[in-house]
Amino acid sequence: MRTVTAAVFVSLDGVMQAPGGPEEDPTARFDYGGWVWPWFDEKGGELMDRAMGERYDLLLGRKTYEIFAAYWPQRDDDIARKFNACTKYVAAGADEPLSWVRSVRLEGDVADAVAGLKQEDGPPLLIQGSSEVVHALLARGLIDRLTLLTFPIVLGRGKRFFDEAAQPRAFSLIDSTRTASGVVVSEYRLGGEVPTGTFEDGPPSPAELERRARMSREG
Repeated sequence: MRTVTAAVFVSLDGVMQAPGGPEEDPTARFDYGGWVWPWFDEKGGELMDRAMGERYDLLLGRKTYEIFAAYWPQRDDDIARKFNACTKYVAAGADEPLSWVRSVRLEGDVADAVAGLKQEDGPPLLIQGSSEVVHALLARGLIDRLTLLTFPIVLGRGKRFFDEAAQPRAFSLIDSTRTASGVVVSEYRLGGEVPTGTFEDGPPSPAELERRARMSREG
């Protein structure tokens, strides 16, 4: 059995679009590409490296794959060597070229394909970026762990990590730390159903009953 981890840079309001640079993903006139750079420091890089782990295969959407394939093959550092050596599973159409070594196209529905990969033996699957893949897997409850690097900014708009299709789930916090620049690095493990409860400690008042009735009428 293989696990799926999503390791993602996010703003306080959950935006994950174009963290690395202005030209990374300017779709929908997103003007804040490169928002990670002013807050990223050596400790942040170390924490990200640790969270990613030593052994994994990559799981990427088409746009993130294109960004990575144009960058990492020309690099020769620890991350580049891991990325270049591992298998890259890519959610891309049949007409999209996959030129990066050890790239494998996911056929059919991406969630079905990943569910199949999880049943195989092999290293963990690591998602980087790839918002559409993230959304498809969250909708099916297929992501086992989250590593969120949350930056102290609000971007207001852009592609977000969670969308309305995300399957309701509880997560357990494994570890959390912060960098000197204020980036919070949190690691979560998938839990079970969302627990609920109430602070109510007695029968509802007539005003509360009326409020509930009004809320029901308002839909």
